[in-house]
Formats: sequence, C-alpha cells, structure tokens
Amino acid sequence: MITRKLIACFDIRDGMVTKAHKFQDNIDILPAAEMARRMQADKIDGIVLYDIFASAEKRMIDLDPIRRVASEIDVPFTVGGGIRSVEDMHAVLEAGADKISIDSMAVRNPDLIEQAAKEFGSHSIVLSIQVKRVPFSNKIPSGYEVYIDSARQATGLDAVLWAKRGEELGAGEIVVNSIDMDGTHQGFELQITRAISEAVGVPIVASGGAGKPSHLVDVFLQTDAEYAIISSMLYSPRLPRNYTVKELKEALTKAGIAVEPW
Repeated sequence: MITRKLIACFDIRDGMVTKAHKFQDNIDILPAAEMARRMQADKIDGIVLYDIFASAEKRMIDLDPIRRVASEIDVPFTVGGGIRSVEDMHAVLEAGADKISIDSMAVRNPDLIEQAAKEFGSHSIVLSIQVKRVPFSNKIPSGYEVYIDSARQATGLDAVLWAKRGEELGAGEIVVNSIDMDGTHQGFELQITRAISEAVGVPIVASGGAGKPSHLVDVFLQTDAEYAIISSMLYSPRLPRNYTVKELKEALTKAGIAVEPW
C-alpha cells in the first residue's frame, strides 16, 4: 500500500506566505520562517516553496526565504520559481532546498529538465505543471492546457503529453497544479490528476482546490497521486476554519488510506 503524504505549500511574495484564489488576489499570511516553524511543529510531511512572481518578473528566485525556512525544518523541502539554469539550481540547493521544482522555464527550455536530471539526479527534479481546462481539440486532446507565468500565459501544450515528455527528459516527480480549482476550496481536479498519474510512472503531486479533509480522501482514493499539496486548509483566512495535520491524517486513516505517523 502506498503511504500518502501531505505537503504544505508556501507561495512567497516579498518573504511572506500568501494565499491566492485562482492565482490572483493574494492575501499575505505570515513570514515564511514563522509559517515553517508552525508546520514543523504540526508534523507536516514536507514543504514546497514557490517564489510565485519570479518567472513572470524574469528574475532569479529570492534565496533569503529559502535559507530562513530551511533553518526551521527537517522535512523534505522543495523550492521553485524563477529557476532558469543549472547554476540557479546549485544556488537554491546550497540555500537549503532538497529538491528543485521547475515550471515555466521548463516549458521555455525543455532541455533544462534533462540538464538538471543529469547534474543532480531525477530524484531531485520536480516538474510542476499549471493546468487549465479548455475545449478538447487535436492539439489539446486531454482537454487541459499547460499555462506558465503564474497562469498568465497559455502555451498550446497538452497537459498529459507535456507530463509524459517531462518524465522522458528526466523529471522524477510531477506536480499537477489546477488553475481552475486553485483557492476555490471545492476539491482537487481529479480528472487531469488521474489522467497524468495513469500516463507516467513517476510520483504525482496533486495541487489546487483542497478545502476539507474529504477532498484529500477523494484524491487519494480516486487517483494514484502519492502526495497532496495543501495550504488553505492549514492557514487560509478565507476558510471558516483551518485544520491541523493530525486532524487531516486522522480523516485519511479512517478512510483506510496509509499515511506517515504523526
């Protein structure tokens, strides 16, 4: 039985963890280091930090929040946003990350995936894919298109085909990040998560839309996702209540889903 894991997502703007709705209307929550201390104490399984405006602003990722978060945690730590080269990846890993997540820059330069996998190993490289539901077409047979630059720019790439290519190039993990469900608290986008998890052989991370424990149960029972990224349930002021990691894992265990001990 696969042990499923919960990953706290820190979308960072000027050193602050923020919460968006469909990649817009960000609300600042807490400094990244303070949020990291809370998540570590709450026994989260891992943390992913995204410098959400780095790619759109065409700048290098801010290394200071990475260092601050890394100093507060001992769980797996993935970092992405504005990473344009193998040299940038070295800097991020030296700042304290365990894995590198690439998204927009991988679309612009697919060879970056292969270069990164050769330099650091596929286990260290995560391909994050921003997906949006669109009409079915010969070009987009899955009905989900890849977007980049914080969901601002369509690419014309089919999400499933891009995931398969990313795996071929060396990505060791794939994040399926739903633009449509982001910040809605209505549940994960199960259709595309399932389609990608069935199309590739690397671990899948479901992202975007979780608002209550049953959404985690659904994504783990109805898809082969190994990880689920959560943020709103942990700290969003847009929800009437937040949940502890213990509460979420108890709900998963009750549904017969294996999780890490807490």
